[in-house]
Amino acid sequence: MGYKIYTHEIRSSYAARIDNFRSYDTVSKDIIQRWTYPMVPDVLSFGDRQEIKLHRQGIYKASDVTLSHSAQIGANSVVGNGTSVGENCKVSNSVIGQGCNIGKNVLIHGSYIWDNVTIEDGCKVSNSLVCDGVHLGAGAIVEPGCILSFKVEVGKNVVVPAYSKVALLPQPSNEDSDEELEYADTNSGVTDSPPFSSMRSADHPTVSDDDDLEASETGTCGVVGYVWENVDAGIQEEWRQSIAPIPKDKLEELQHAASFDDDDDGSEDDFKNRPTVLDQDDDSDVSAVEDDDYSKFEKEVEETFQRALDGIHQDNLILEINALRLSYSLQHADCAGALFHSVMRSALVAAQSTNGNLLKTTAEALGKWKDLLRNYTKSVDEEMEILLKFEEMCQENTKEFSPLFSKILPYLYDKEVVSEDAILRWAEEKENADESDKVFVKQSEAFIQWLKEAEEEDEEEE
Repeated sequence: MGYKIYTHEIRSSYAARIDNFRSYDTVSKDIIQRWTYPMVPDVLSFGDRQEIKLHRQGIYKASDVTLSHSAQIGANSVVGNGTSVGENCKVSNSVIGQGCNIGKNVLIHGSYIWDNVTIEDGCKVSNSLVCDGVHLGAGAIVEPGCILSFKVEVGKNVVVPAYSKVALLPQPSNEDSDEELEYADTNSGVTDSPPFSSMRSADHPTVSDDDDLEASETGTCGVVGYVWENVDAGIQEEWRQSIAPIPKDKLEELQHAASFDDDDDGSEDDFKNRPTVLDQDDDSDVSAVEDDDYSKFEKEVEETFQRALDGIHQDNLILEINALRLSYSLQHADCAGALFHSVMRSALVAAQSTNGNLLKTTAEALGKWKDLLRNYTKSVDEEMEILLKFEEMCQENTKEFSPLFSKILPYLYDKEVVSEDAILRWAEEKENADESDKVFVKQSEAFIQWLKEAEEEDEEEE
């Protein structure tokens, strides 16, 4: 709608948006590897949290961690206060929060274990996120990409398949509103999907016999919770937004696509062998379509403006023009040019119908619609569009304005439809143009010179 977005470009600071689990993993690793200093674990440990110290290889440990002598904490890992880690455990590239109880012979790699989590003996957690209060029974395996939500319980020897999402709350249906989801509890919104009993205790059984993960209630022998369906893109695309590493086959596809894009850039030989005539034809076809779209847009704006002459309120006119711009996917500056064309055409029609003076009817039309035009001239570029459109009209379909250009230009300036900056920039851009393109600059030379001198006087006074 022509609104401005103000930005501030940072050059030496750190900023990142966390909008999925992969970006959560990436930013977390940056914090652990101290790219976000001073926002790092050992500096930010304060308040009721125990002090966390940085050790070699990027290992962070709270002062009251209970760590077995045979346990191994690998590089780029964090262990929070009040957490105990049992014998023969191996933790690498992972974060373990406060008050966790990790049993014996547990393997944790590339994962995020939040607070007050219990992981019994012999479990394996790979590249997953385990939320507060989760309980993993002995021998449970959590495969890469899983999300276990708050207080979920996984039974003994159960395998949670890759990319599973398990929560105590059932997944809301498409009809559920945000309010229903916000105030849902464990007794509400149960889905119609049957509970699956395949989450059973065996030699590493899986969550479901189905390949598609539908929202289902698990049995007490497997997992206490609901498995959420991957509704957005399906499990085939879960790797894109997951904590799990990108699968090898997908990585090869991405690398192949990247190399293909590089090939598209082309070497000199590639360009020599390309059918340039066809490329030029394609470009001309695209240009013709764009010109045709703008012509239709300009015609519709003029028809809309004609209705305004019959009494439509100016605010409604602005809404209609903005809607037209969006429907044609055009820019705000295109509205400025098209609306100026309509205003000038109305002045020409008024002069012809009354045998009146064209300069007089133009002044009246611009005076009446100056506020409407200003609504579309918020920047110098948009003001330039009006000047370029005026040039085009004088050269093509409304040549009656041609001898009056130098007289109408000061009026546009006085009514603040175009600014001094826009006029001077327009004249400057015409300096190296062909003589045929300098006709109206030369016609307005006296006024342009006056603007330059006035600008110089202002600079001297400052």
